[in-house]
Amino acid sequence: MSDISILDLQNLRHLIGGYENSHCKMTDYASQAQDPEVKKLFQDAADSAMKNKQELMKFL
Repeated sequence: MSDISILDLQNLRHLIGGYENSHCKMTDYASQAQDPEVKKLFQDAADSAMKNKQELMKFL
């Protein structure tokens, strides 16, 4: 793999932080949801955000 530029690192940091933030919010929303379907929707979104974050972490 070629070297990662400073701009690439900054972009990765921004994206990873966004997915981390989304994961935390969706997990919190899922814990507060009363409806099972809504709860699953939020949990699936949280899982997806964590998966995306982990995939981006591989570039570091």
